Amino acid sequence: MLGEGIIKGLAETARNFVGSYVEADRLTTVQYPEERLPTKEAARNFPFLVFDGNDAQAGLRCVACQICEKECPPQCIYIEKSKDKKPDYVGKPQFYPKIFDIDISVCMSCQICVEVCPFEAIKMDTEFELSHTDRFDGLLFDKHQLAKSNEYYQKIHPAEAAEVDARLAAEKAKVEAKTKADAEAKAKAAAAKTAAPPPAPVPST
Repeated sequence: MLGEGIIKGLAETARNFVGSYVEADRLTTVQYPEERLPTKEAARNFPFLVFDGNDAQAGLRCVACQICEKECPPQCIYIEKSKDKKPDYVGKPQFYPKIFDIDISVCMSCQICVEVCPFEAIKMDTEFELSHTDRFDGLLFDKHQLAKSNEYYQKIHPAEAAEVDARLAAEKAKVEAKTKADAEAKAKAAAAKTAAPPPAPVPST
Protein backbone atom coordinates (compact mmCIF):
# COMPACT_ATOMS: atom_id res chain seq x y z
CA MET A 1 0.00 0.00 0.00
CA LEU A 2 1.28 3.44 -0.90
CA GLY A 3 2.48 5.28 2.22
CA GLU A 4 2.46 2.17 4.44
CA GLY A 5 6.01 2.86 5.63
CA ILE A 6 5.09 6.41 6.65
CA ILE A 7 2.06 5.17 8.60
CA LYS A 8 4.17 2.57 10.43
CA GLY A 9 6.75 5.20 11.29
CA LEU A 10 4.14 7.60 12.65
CA ALA A 11 2.58 4.76 14.69
CA GLU A 12 5.98 3.92 16.21
CA THR A 13 6.57 7.59 17.03
CA ALA A 14 3.15 7.83 18.69
CA ARG A 15 3.79 4.66 20.69
CA ASN A 16 7.10 6.01 21.98
CA PHE A 17 5.58 9.39 22.77
CA VAL A 18 2.76 7.91 24.85
CA GLY A 19 5.08 5.35 26.40
CA SER A 20 7.42 8.06 27.68
CA TYR A 21 4.58 9.22 29.96
CA VAL A 22 3.22 5.89 31.18
CA GLU A 23 6.02 3.28 31.15
CA ALA A 24 7.75 3.13 34.53
CA ASP A 25 11.20 2.22 33.24
CA ARG A 26 11.17 5.25 30.92
CA LEU A 27 10.07 7.67 33.63
CA THR A 28 13.23 7.10 35.70
CA THR A 29 16.25 9.30 35.15
CA VAL A 30 19.59 7.61 35.87
CA GLN A 31 21.92 10.04 37.61
CA TYR A 32 25.08 9.17 35.68
CA PRO A 33 27.91 8.80 36.68
CA GLU A 34 26.82 8.27 40.28
CA GLU A 35 24.20 5.78 39.09
CA ARG A 36 24.76 3.35 36.22
CA LEU A 37 22.57 0.96 34.31
CA PRO A 38 23.85 -2.63 34.21
CA THR A 39 25.77 -3.37 31.03
CA LYS A 40 24.13 -5.76 28.58
CA GLU A 41 26.03 -9.00 28.03
CA ALA A 42 26.01 -8.48 24.27
CA ALA A 43 27.56 -5.01 24.62
CA ARG A 44 30.95 -4.55 22.97
CA ASN A 45 33.33 -1.64 22.92
CA PHE A 46 37.03 -2.41 22.47
CA PRO A 47 39.10 -5.62 22.44
CA PHE A 48 41.14 -7.09 25.27
CA LEU A 49 43.42 -10.12 25.59
CA VAL A 50 42.36 -13.06 27.75
CA PHE A 51 44.86 -14.79 30.03
CA ASP A 52 44.51 -17.91 32.19
CA GLY A 53 45.95 -18.29 35.68
CA ASN A 54 47.50 -15.55 37.79
CA ASP A 55 50.33 -14.37 35.54
CA ALA A 56 48.96 -11.98 32.92
CA GLN A 57 51.86 -12.37 30.51
CA ALA A 58 52.70 -16.05 31.00
CA GLY A 59 49.03 -17.04 30.75
CA LEU A 60 48.13 -15.10 27.59
CA ARG A 61 46.21 -17.29 25.15
CA CYS A 62 47.54 -15.31 22.18
CA VAL A 63 50.17 -17.15 20.12
CA ALA A 64 50.97 -14.18 17.85
CA CYS A 65 49.47 -15.82 14.76
CA GLN A 66 48.72 -12.27 13.52
CA ILE A 67 45.40 -13.21 11.93
CA CYS A 68 43.60 -10.43 13.79
CA GLU A 69 46.23 -7.93 12.65
CA LYS A 70 45.75 -8.94 9.00
CA GLU A 71 41.93 -9.00 9.16
CA CYS A 72 41.46 -5.73 11.07
CA PRO A 73 39.67 -3.28 8.70
CA PRO A 74 41.12 -0.03 10.17
CA GLN A 75 44.54 -1.70 10.77
CA CYS A 76 44.66 -0.63 14.41
CA ILE A 77 46.39 -3.82 15.68
CA TYR A 78 50.17 -4.22 15.66
CA ILE A 79 51.80 -7.52 16.66
CA GLU A 80 55.45 -8.55 16.83
CA LYS A 81 56.06 -12.27 17.32
CA SER A 82 58.54 -13.56 19.91
CA LYS A 83 61.69 -15.45 18.92
CA ASP A 84 61.26 -18.15 21.57
CA LYS A 85 58.25 -20.23 22.64
CA LYS A 86 56.29 -20.94 25.81
CA PRO A 87 53.83 -23.77 26.60
CA ASP A 88 50.16 -23.03 26.00
CA TYR A 89 47.20 -24.26 28.08
CA VAL A 90 47.68 -27.85 26.84
CA GLY A 91 51.45 -27.77 27.21
CA LYS A 92 52.28 -27.32 23.53
CA PRO A 93 55.15 -24.88 22.84
CA GLN A 94 53.79 -21.78 21.12
CA PHE A 95 55.06 -18.38 20.10
CA TYR A 96 53.70 -15.42 22.05
CA PRO A 97 53.36 -11.71 21.24
CA LYS A 98 56.50 -9.77 22.09
CA ILE A 99 54.51 -6.66 21.23
CA PHE A 100 50.72 -6.43 20.96
CA ASP A 101 49.32 -2.93 20.55
CA ILE A 102 45.82 -1.71 19.74
CA ASP A 103 45.12 1.90 18.86
CA ILE A 104 41.77 2.44 20.55
CA SER A 105 41.37 5.82 18.84
CA VAL A 106 41.20 4.00 15.49
CA CYS A 107 39.35 0.81 16.52
CA MET A 108 35.75 0.74 15.26
CA SER A 109 34.58 -2.11 17.54
CA CYS A 110 33.64 -4.34 14.62
CA GLN A 111 34.63 -7.55 16.51
CA ILE A 112 36.22 -9.12 13.42
CA CYS A 113 39.40 -9.76 15.44
CA VAL A 114 37.33 -11.84 17.89
CA GLU A 115 35.62 -13.81 15.14
CA VAL A 116 38.83 -14.77 13.33
CA CYS A 117 40.90 -15.67 16.41
CA PRO A 118 41.33 -19.48 16.51
CA PHE A 119 42.64 -19.50 20.10
CA GLU A 120 39.84 -17.60 21.93
CA ALA A 121 42.53 -15.10 22.89
CA ILE A 122 40.88 -11.77 22.08
CA LYS A 123 37.43 -10.68 23.21
CA MET A 124 35.35 -7.51 23.32
CA ASP A 125 35.26 -5.49 26.51
CA THR A 126 32.24 -3.58 27.84
CA GLU A 127 34.29 -0.70 29.27
CA PHE A 128 33.55 2.57 27.50
CA GLU A 129 34.95 5.32 29.75
CA LEU A 130 38.32 5.56 28.00
CA SER A 131 38.53 9.28 27.30
CA HIS A 132 42.03 10.71 27.67
CA THR A 133 43.71 14.08 27.38
CA ASP A 134 46.36 12.54 25.09
CA ARG A 135 44.58 11.14 22.05
CA PHE A 136 47.77 9.52 20.72
CA ASP A 137 49.84 7.68 23.35
CA GLY A 138 46.98 7.74 25.84
CA LEU A 139 44.78 5.64 23.57
CA LEU A 140 47.51 3.28 22.34
CA PHE A 141 47.13 0.18 24.56
CA ASP A 142 49.96 -2.36 24.85
CA LYS A 143 49.63 -6.00 25.88
CA HIS A 144 50.03 -5.14 29.57
CA GLN A 145 47.01 -2.83 29.44
CA LEU A 146 45.03 -5.19 27.22
CA ALA A 147 45.56 -8.34 29.32
CA LYS A 148 42.55 -9.26 31.48
CA SER A 149 41.84 -12.52 33.28
CA ASN A 150 39.45 -15.24 32.22
CA GLU A 151 37.53 -14.51 35.44
CA TYR A 152 36.92 -10.97 34.19
CA TYR A 153 35.74 -12.38 30.85
CA GLN A 154 33.34 -14.72 32.70
CA LYS A 155 31.98 -11.76 34.63
CA ILE A 156 31.16 -9.53 31.65
CA HIS A 157 30.12 -12.25 29.17
CA PRO A 158 29.05 -15.23 31.34
CA ALA A 159 27.17 -17.25 28.71
CA GLU A 160 29.80 -16.79 26.01
CA ALA A 161 32.67 -17.48 28.43
CA ALA A 162 31.02 -20.68 29.69
CA GLU A 163 30.74 -21.96 26.13
CA VAL A 164 34.38 -21.11 25.38
CA ASP A 165 35.63 -22.69 28.62
CA ALA A 166 33.69 -25.89 27.91
CA ARG A 167 35.15 -26.09 24.40
CA LEU A 168 38.71 -25.47 25.59
CA ALA A 169 38.31 -27.98 28.43
CA ALA A 170 37.09 -30.63 25.98
CA GLU A 171 40.03 -29.92 23.68
CA LYS A 172 42.47 -30.13 26.59
CA ALA A 173 40.96 -33.42 27.79
CA LYS A 174 41.25 -34.82 24.26
CA VAL A 175 44.93 -33.86 24.05
CA GLU A 176 45.65 -35.27 27.52
CA ALA A 177 43.89 -38.55 26.66
CA LYS A 178 45.92 -38.87 23.45
CA THR A 179 49.16 -38.12 25.31
CA LYS A 180 48.31 -40.72 27.97
CA ALA A 181 47.43 -43.32 25.33
CA ASP A 182 50.69 -42.66 23.48
CA ALA A 183 52.68 -42.98 26.70
CA GLU A 184 50.96 -46.26 27.59
CA ALA A 185 51.61 -47.63 24.08
CA LYS A 186 55.30 -46.75 24.35
CA ALA A 187 55.52 -48.32 27.80
CA LYS A 188 53.91 -51.55 26.53
CA ALA A 189 56.25 -51.65 23.53
CA ALA A 190 59.26 -51.14 25.78
CA ALA A 191 58.04 -53.85 28.21
CA ALA A 192 57.44 -56.28 25.34
CA LYS A 193 60.89 -55.58 23.96
CA THR A 194 62.48 -56.19 27.37
CA ALA A 195 60.53 -59.41 27.95
CA ALA A 196 61.28 -60.85 24.51
CA PRO A 197 63.95 -63.62 24.58
CA PRO A 198 67.27 -62.81 22.95
CA PRO A 199 67.69 -64.13 19.43
CA ALA A 200 69.22 -67.57 19.20
CA PRO A 201 72.85 -67.63 18.16
CA VAL A 202 73.55 -68.62 14.57
CA PRO A 203 75.54 -71.92 14.50
CA SER A 204 78.94 -71.65 12.94
CA THR A 205 79.77 -73.85 9.95
